Formats: sequence, C-alpha cells, structure tokens
Amino acid sequence: MLADVRTRVAIRPLEMRDAPAVYRAVDESRVEISRWMDWCKPTYALADAEEWIRSSLRGRDDGSCFQFGIFDGRRFLGSCGLSNVEAGVANLGYWVRTRAAGQGIAPEAARRVIAWGFAHTDLERIEILAAVGNRRSQRVAEKIGAVREGVLRCRLSVFGRRHDAVLYSVVRSDLSP
Repeated sequence: MLADVRTRVAIRPLEMRDAPAVYRAVDESRVEISRWMDWCKPTYALADAEEWIRSSLRGRDDGSCFQFGIFDGRRFLGSCGLSNVEAGVANLGYWVRTRAAGQGIAPEAARRVIAWGFAHTDLERIEILAAVGNRRSQRVAEKIGAVREGVLRCRLSVFGRRHDAVLYSVVRSDLSP
C-alpha cells in the first residue's frame, strides 16, 4: 500500500475480500454516484461488487485495467483506476463514498494512480472524461493539474441519456522534472 502522512489515504489493488466494503460504500452513496455512473443502479448488490472485483482482477491480468481501492486505514473510501488501457492511452475514473467526499481524497488517489500508471505501464496519456454537469469530477481533474482539452458533444451515456463531456488529460511529460 502507498500511504500519505498528510491525508492518511492509501491505495491498493482491490481483492475479493473487499467486496462487502465496496457494496456498503456504494449503498451509502447510491444517490450521488448514480447521477453520473450507470453501473450504480437501484438494484446494485453484493454480487455486483464481487463481479466488478473479479472483472478488475481479470483486467489487471490482461493489462486492460488497473483498479485500486482507496483506504483510510482499513476503511474503504472509494475507488480510483485506469480502464480501457490500449495503445498507450487509458481512462482515469474515480468515486468516493458520500461520507468521505469533499476531503481531498479523490485528487490524492488520482495523483497516486497516475504516478503508478506512468511508472508501471507504457502509458503516455491518461484521459479523464467528466459529464459537463458533473462539477465535482471536473474539480478533481483541475486539482490534479489535468489539462482541459475541450467539450465532446454527446460523449457519455448514463442510463441511456447522452451527456456532453469535458475531456481532460495528463501526459507522461507533465510529470517530468
């Protein structure tokens, strides 16, 4: 685990034993998360958390995604990870349980995952897509210094409804001294 004395936040790859904690965090945060992430449906159950972790483990094995849990000691706070890893580009996604929102956890986790991605993969570019209406996600991207590249029309679909999305990026050379 990577720990930070300042925030006491750590990230580590998700494991099957994390499924109950993931489920409880999603259940607590269902209203907020489901506004922008359609995997968070009203029927989300423990089995969904288990399947997501199994999928994440398969993705880690084949190099297509790298999901990390965000922890404060032993308490699960949310998730941050790289997905759709292909040809040197990946998407960065994150969510933090409602009780932990607004405490700088998502930006800290995002910085750590970006650093891990550039250190452990051949990624050259990491993208963040945030719906135009999802100001919290955009603020995270801005806090970590991601470059706002523009608005992509009808780019995201949430529960079958299309949304314009702001595209942000971090490239490997952004972290070079």
